[in-house]
Amino acid sequence: MAAATRSLFLTCFHSSGSDESGHLTLRPRYPSMPRQPRAAAVAGEGGGGEGGSAAVDLEAAEEEEEEEKVAVFAVSGMTCAACAGSVEKAVKRLPGIHEAAVDVLGGRVQVAFYTALVSEEKIRETIEDVGFGAKLIDEELKEKSILVCRLHIKGMTCTSCANTVESALQAVPGVQRASVALAIEEAEIRYNRRVVAAIQLVNAVEESGFEAILVTAGEDRSRIDLKVDGILNERSAMIVKSSVQALPGVEDIKIDTELQKITISYKPDQTGPRDLIEVIESAGSGHIAVSIYPEADGREQHRNGEITRYRQSFLWSLLFTIPVFLTSMVFMYIPGLKEGLDKKVVNMMSIGELLRWILSTPVQFVIGRKFYTGAYKAMCHGSPNMDVLIALGTNTAYFYSVYSVLRAATSENYVSTDFFETSSMLISFILLGKYLEILAKGKTSEAIAKLMDLAPETATVLMYDKEGNVVSEKEIDSRLIQKNDVIKVIPGGKVASDGFVIWGQSHVNESMITGESRPVAKRKGDTVIGGTVNENGVLHVRATFVGSESALAQIVRLVESAQMAKAPVQKFADQISKVFVPLVILLSFLTWLTWFLAGRFHGYPSSWIPSSMDSFQLALQFGISVMVIACPCALGLATPTAVMVATGVGASQGVLIKGGQALESAQKVDCIVFDKTGTLTIGKPIVVNTRLFKNMVLREFYDYVAAAEVNSEHPLAKAIVEHAKNFHSEETHIWPEARDFISVTGHGVKAKISDKSVIVGNKSFMLSLDIDVPVEASEILMEEEEKAHTGIIVAMDQEIVGIISVSDPIKPNAHEVISYLKSMKVECIMVTGDNWGTAKAIGKEVGIENIIAEAKPEQKAEKVKELQLSGKTVAMVGDGINDSPALVAANVGMAIGAGTDVAIEAADIVLMKSNLEDVITAIDLSRKAFFRIRMNYVWALGYNIIGIPIAAGVLFPSTRFRLPPWVAGAAMAASSVSVVCWSLLLRYYKRPLITQKRQT
Repeated sequence: MAAATRSLFLTCFHSSGSDESGHLTLRPRYPSMPRQPRAAAVAGEGGGGEGGSAAVDLEAAEEEEEEEKVAVFAVSGMTCAACAGSVEKAVKRLPGIHEAAVDVLGGRVQVAFYTALVSEEKIRETIEDVGFGAKLIDEELKEKSILVCRLHIKGMTCTSCANTVESALQAVPGVQRASVALAIEEAEIRYNRRVVAAIQLVNAVEESGFEAILVTAGEDRSRIDLKVDGILNERSAMIVKSSVQALPGVEDIKIDTELQKITISYKPDQTGPRDLIEVIESAGSGHIAVSIYPEADGREQHRNGEITRYRQSFLWSLLFTIPVFLTSMVFMYIPGLKEGLDKKVVNMMSIGELLRWILSTPVQFVIGRKFYTGAYKAMCHGSPNMDVLIALGTNTAYFYSVYSVLRAATSENYVSTDFFETSSMLISFILLGKYLEILAKGKTSEAIAKLMDLAPETATVLMYDKEGNVVSEKEIDSRLIQKNDVIKVIPGGKVASDGFVIWGQSHVNESMITGESRPVAKRKGDTVIGGTVNENGVLHVRATFVGSESALAQIVRLVESAQMAKAPVQKFADQISKVFVPLVILLSFLTWLTWFLAGRFHGYPSSWIPSSMDSFQLALQFGISVMVIACPCALGLATPTAVMVATGVGASQGVLIKGGQALESAQKVDCIVFDKTGTLTIGKPIVVNTRLFKNMVLREFYDYVAAAEVNSEHPLAKAIVEHAKNFHSEETHIWPEARDFISVTGHGVKAKISDKSVIVGNKSFMLSLDIDVPVEASEILMEEEEKAHTGIIVAMDQEIVGIISVSDPIKPNAHEVISYLKSMKVECIMVTGDNWGTAKAIGKEVGIENIIAEAKPEQKAEKVKELQLSGKTVAMVGDGINDSPALVAANVGMAIGAGTDVAIEAADIVLMKSNLEDVITAIDLSRKAFFRIRMNYVWALGYNIIGIPIAAGVLFPSTRFRLPPWVAGAAMAASSVSVVCWSLLLRYYKRPLITQKRQT
């Protein structure tokens, strides 16, 4: 069971995002299945000594048998997972079937098969033989046209910038949806590749005034960046390009001779990084060496570069600003130094003013040039941002100071007042704030970095000879692993790639991926996940999913997408940001005008105005302070930083939250609808009791029952067969042959075993076949239902001979979870397709009073909608295909991680550990995250609501308190940092301990 669960979990992530074209995802379910049909292998073994003609015939035959085709069939009559299993099993029994995937909800089956061994008509007939209608859908599997592209955006400073980029991308024909995240400076675009290309999206961003770097175009292929050491001129680049393009599976190659970088996109089924490196080095005739490009994460490299740039800019600005500050604020109060600085150079212009002018100029125009370029681009596109406010504020202070100093230089009696310290100190503090902000924002992505660090740096690849014997082993960079490589994993080492065990036995710690605390036993045929730790024993693992296809990469991609998605509450900040900067500019002008006119026409008391200022200069300071204290950045960062940290923390706790929408909805949940099987229960039925009504050996009884049930795909049938194996010492016991087998969905099975007619099923099935059910048997069935057991009646030759009790054990912590949820004011409801007796017994045991039993999939969804109409915010927790309609209908769908692919795709939150406690974690984490978001908004809005009036001089008439522009700038810079740091406190989130709650 553990191995099957891990296998299912592994495949869940390989299907994410791959169904864009509306087709099912095919993936090998049996790792040991050969890639080619057995017939091809057999043909290859014979005829080795024949003539050339035979060799040609053999080659042609092999090519024919290697041809693989995919067909889609519309199947009618499927109602549940058991139906799907029956169809899948029947199809896979046919020769030449590579893979089959069944979609119960869509009523379709997608089959990959070898045309030389089986035909579409044969597959259709086989499906009909199982008891379902089948029709070939006349369509080819088209290359998916809808892709998701990711861009890294440089130059965004506030929400207004993000909105500008988002609007520019939305306006591009073929773009279905665009989302821009200011916190991580990325854009995620869902687009139609047949209408628009990824490079056009990059151009659209650059035309809006920002720089864009393509992270991924979203195409279903692998990409690798290689670094070339050696001479790579145009001629050698041409040779390399033609050599690589000749390889099978290579789709695109780009060579940057300046960076000595080669970027190659390829199909991992046909080639791999080692093959590419070997070909490139061969094409270079031994004059070049190739390795993986050192930038493991381009975004992290960009962030580090940005941190370095801001740190250097800040330090350079300090070098000039400190002397400016000292000459204007400190030295003026030191006798001797004051006289020296006041000494006139030309007319009334002093040495101090000239020094401040000289020192502040490089700060204003060299160090602060990024604010000019940012403001220019923003104004060109009609979307003023924070750069506009900074540029206006500092330029106003600087150019007024220049005017004042030049006027003093040309006058014999004008006493100048300069604000050079205002402009230089403003720029310095803003650079410091940006530096601290980027440092803090970098920590919001630590969860992703930790996930990526799970992958080992190196791997040991085994080399085989023609006979299949290991001849050598080689340690390589784990990024160079190719599909079908065999990797050796020693005790204590990390599994370097997703794959399956071909040799060895061990226990693997998968807690870092699945959250399973106990090591999982692994042996030949079992799947393993890259990044997990081998506890004991040596394993040989054949790589199946590498690079971007691995489970780890899929989880990282899911978390990244979640961090890109905006929460609905962020729309509030987006609306404010559209008018924020123009409003602040208008407000600062009105502030200056009010103070200036008041001083000009009414006059100020002499005590109001500092001796060195006049009314114009005082009004100017108030206007500049208003302009620089206003901060839209804090408002724009309030939501995305908290969402980023929360989704990252959730992933580390085994709770994958698919974006801000899910996070916001989860914190409002006041009603949870639970599925029963596999959710409240373990999901693996076991036989708990057997009652016989005839004198017969128990082993003989189970031989008859197992012989009939082994042909059924129903979970209860599998439980009975597993229990029957306990009466036999051999692992692969052969049951008696079942003839005239009939399966009635939801009722039971009937077959001829040896000389007996055996019927296994429920009471209604027996009555429909005119089999008398004695009172004693009916009483036993009622007793078993009260115990939450399912009673299965066994009849032989039209007479009941026994009852088998099967139970699906309740998860150990189910009662505690339900109790804790009730303490959180969350109503709990159970909806199941099982019978009322079993449902009530399970509900009583776990503490759920509101129960709905014998519900079909559509009825589960209807119940969710009914609860929503009554005003509830509903979460649905389930794991099966039949739960997916309800998962979609609910405000928040939570899928158990060991559940089906369909359920996981439909859900908003995936509970990777299959642990009910994670339901509490998801709700509690979302509540704490939105508490942070609300506090961020309170701080960001409160800061502006309080700070702007103070900067405008509201307190000045009564207290003589005024906020110098450089202090206002420092406060503005601190606001963004404080918001990010408040969000970062979520990193220390601790999940609730339900055991402590129960004790209290």
